[in-house]
Amino acid sequence: MERCSFGKTKDGREASLVTMKNENGMTVSVTDYGATLVSIRVPEGDKTTDVVLGYDSAADYEKNDGFLGAVIGRNGNRIGTASFTLNGRTFQLEKNEKENNLHSGSSGFDKRIWNTELLEEENSVRFTLHSPDGDEGFPGNLDVTVTYTLTEENGVRIHYQAKGDQDTIVNLTNHSYFNLAGHDRKGTIEDHVLWVDADFFTPTDADSIPTGELRPVKGTPFDFTVPKRIGLEIDVEDEQLKSAGGYDHNMVLNRQGEGVRKIASVSCPARCMAMDVYSDLPGVQFYAGNGLGDTKIGKGGAAYERRRGFCLETQFYPDAIHHAGFPSPVLKAGEDYDTVTEFVFHRE
Repeated sequence: MERCSFGKTKDGREASLVTMKNENGMTVSVTDYGATLVSIRVPEGDKTTDVVLGYDSAADYEKNDGFLGAVIGRNGNRIGTASFTLNGRTFQLEKNEKENNLHSGSSGFDKRIWNTELLEEENSVRFTLHSPDGDEGFPGNLDVTVTYTLTEENGVRIHYQAKGDQDTIVNLTNHSYFNLAGHDRKGTIEDHVLWVDADFFTPTDADSIPTGELRPVKGTPFDFTVPKRIGLEIDVEDEQLKSAGGYDHNMVLNRQGEGVRKIASVSCPARCMAMDVYSDLPGVQFYAGNGLGDTKIGKGGAAYERRRGFCLETQFYPDAIHHAGFPSPVLKAGEDYDTVTEFVFHRE
């Protein structure tokens, strides 16, 4: 395990980069700036392929309006009207996407320098952060831990933990963009093949806020219950796809309450590379990178064009605080938030 400088932020804060390696030659790099996943280099013969989009320094991540690789908190995804009521009190959040709140605002956990602990025996890096009462508009003091582990099975396990002294919303996720052909390869991820264990999805309004409906995927472009190319139906005439510019929707995962289970698989036939996703959460946001564009210059000068990467953000459903029928994102005072997501890579 190696730790080195990752540069400084514009206000002079020092950031560091930690790289883990397993016996198979796979390496994973994470930074304390935003507890961000910077790279995953998967063995491919006598070489490795970096399958995560990212940047070369903390200064670049400061301009990371696409949230590449970042831990999102306190709440991942959207909250309609940028406000919510909890225990009779109304809390106002930043309106950073039209009239709504996206990923907690412009000064979320992805913009913080986290405390770092190296757990060399476990091949893990533990990041911790204290979020004070009122942070980003959310109630209560909250202590957060995010632990990255590189396994000998070529898995990248992310363990999220949190505890607060007041009832609050907690919905942590990781916003990595993957391209199994390599982050710097030209072309889109539309030829990747996706399977998601979800019989329903949550349709949204014109501002990407869920309507509250759980809509069956059968007979729609959102049916990935049988493996399908991401690009096969991404541009068909469909009001949901048209509104979002492609896939950017929460998939309602099956087998909820069964703990950590396989929820999705993606493969890149051209590279014989595949990734399986495991989680204990009820939903996953499938985003096809519709908002990426030529202004995003990544690691080594790679141009991250539209749909260069995809995201599978495990989560509670977007805007769940406003929908009684959705699994609740409320963490009660003194209770433990404890959830795991793992990305496992293998050759096909």
